[in-house]
Amino acid sequence: MRILLPTAALITALAALPASAEEATTVEDLTVEAARLPTTPADAPGVRVVDEAEIEALQAATAADVLTTVPGVSLYSEGAYGGVTSVRIRGASTDKTLVLLDGVPMNDPSTPSGAFNFSSLDLADIDRIEILSGPQGSLWGSSAIGGVIAFRSREADGVAAGLEAGSFASVRGWASVGTSEADRAVSATVSGFRTDGISQADEADGNPEEDGFETWTGGVNGRARLAEGVEVDGRVRYTWTDAETDGFPPPFFLLADTADRAESATWSGFGRLRIEGPWNVDHALSVSLYDLERESFGSFPGVFTAERQLWRYVAEHDRAGDRFGFVGGVEYERVRGDASFADATLETTSVFGVGRFEVSDAVTATLGLRHDAPEDFDGETTVRVAVAAELGNGLRATTSWGQGFKTPTISQVLCDFCFTPAAPLAPETAQGWDATLGWASQDGRVRASLTWFRLEVEDQISYVGGHYENIASTSAEGIEADLIAELPAGFRLKAGYAWTDAVDETTGLRLLRAPEHAGSATLFWERGRFDAALTVRAESEQLDVAGFGTGTRDGFATADLAVGFALNERVRLTARIENLTDAHYQEAAGYGQPGLSGYVGIRLRY
Repeated sequence: MRILLPTAALITALAALPASAEEATTVEDLTVEAARLPTTPADAPGVRVVDEAEIEALQAATAADVLTTVPGVSLYSEGAYGGVTSVRIRGASTDKTLVLLDGVPMNDPSTPSGAFNFSSLDLADIDRIEILSGPQGSLWGSSAIGGVIAFRSREADGVAAGLEAGSFASVRGWASVGTSEADRAVSATVSGFRTDGISQADEADGNPEEDGFETWTGGVNGRARLAEGVEVDGRVRYTWTDAETDGFPPPFFLLADTADRAESATWSGFGRLRIEGPWNVDHALSVSLYDLERESFGSFPGVFTAERQLWRYVAEHDRAGDRFGFVGGVEYERVRGDASFADATLETTSVFGVGRFEVSDAVTATLGLRHDAPEDFDGETTVRVAVAAELGNGLRATTSWGQGFKTPTISQVLCDFCFTPAAPLAPETAQGWDATLGWASQDGRVRASLTWFRLEVEDQISYVGGHYENIASTSAEGIEADLIAELPAGFRLKAGYAWTDAVDETTGLRLLRAPEHAGSATLFWERGRFDAALTVRAESEQLDVAGFGTGTRDGFATADLAVGFALNERVRLTARIENLTDAHYQEAAGYGQPGLSGYVGIRLRY
């Protein structure tokens, strides 16, 4: 807890500042698209949104740079620059977070957990990140037990470019060009990053070798109105990465410098036809595609491939002023994964529906139902109920209860890396609830919320005794606190804290890589041509992997500073310092993070 005191002190001191006498700024209500039926964050329990302005102010390069500041999201990286980077939401294991890019599932079916690696998701073409915490099975099906992280790409209008260079011979550049009009739009973005890096195995443990990293991303999107009420849109995105990694060499098989390397190439995209139908019902038919090939070089070489096709029909009725709105549809998903020695295909057909009803001017209720029918497992129906109520005097309460359902991954079905006979597997199931009390000042300058949550997972699949089994029952309970405050003199504070008690009910031990305490505070400042963002974040110690057993990763606190100066409307200079105190810390036990480092750049817009 001592490491959280500086953060708490900063939050308390800044929140106590007097409100500005200037005219209040109205806070625009955002629409949360990942909630299936578009809604505002205030009406959607467990929802947080990071918009383009915040990404720009933080000078965030990858998704990991942003997600570390979200309460309840625990991120851990197995080595800086290209190391596998995973997240837990509210203590749920990393395989229970569904990642979407423009509605396309991005989880990797060829890994044992089927999780997503956040290390190379570049934000150059991303304008919004939506985080939905808690079971979202009724909305998105399998892999959404812990929550959903949805990325939305930017529709470029004009020409923009950026270049940044700094420590460890790092260089990042990006450029976008496009045009956007009411009835048509087309844009393209390309970005790249390379660095000499640092050793993925902690240098303090005697690992001096530099592990370089390089990645390139290109994307094209467009839309066109074919006729009144008829529109098509689509997107294609490609990412290539080459990461030098460290491994576990004989004879001791402990993490150390090696010549291991991993290369991957990912294609994703979608095409969609949207039609405005009678009775104010809109129809959409889409197909999403995902293709991945990864190759590992070194101690354990191998080639892994994955493919996904997702066909989706959606009907939606949601008009301003209507007391009732709904969205429903049908999905067919076909996933193929090639594990270490064999491949398999899993198919699932699903139907879902979400309805929202304004019970009164102060109370809104939402009900979601979904039935998933996997070809190789018994089907499952999941439910989610949410209620939002205005209490007066700026107070607002929301609560939800939901279920989750997750089929075994292809790697688990094939019993990849098994050394004993495979055991029959059943899907994992979950249920969870949350309750939030929020408050907003009359002028909208201060918003705060407190959330209490609990998540229970049954039949969790674990690797024990040389194969996978349904043995684990896990639970996570905790509290999340959020604060956003507009302060005098151009300052703005955004802070969050999470206490998470995540345990394996089978053993009574805390879950791996789920810190009990985590918090962050970012102080934004803007005055004239200058802007800055100071971020302080901290985590308590956590139970972690240590060799062939478990150990403890120490807690840490670190701070980053980003500064910008606008030469004019088209040119902005940037500078960023990471790990201001040059702290030695690890996000995952044994894997090092950079010390004090700095970067300078320029951004152009026309």
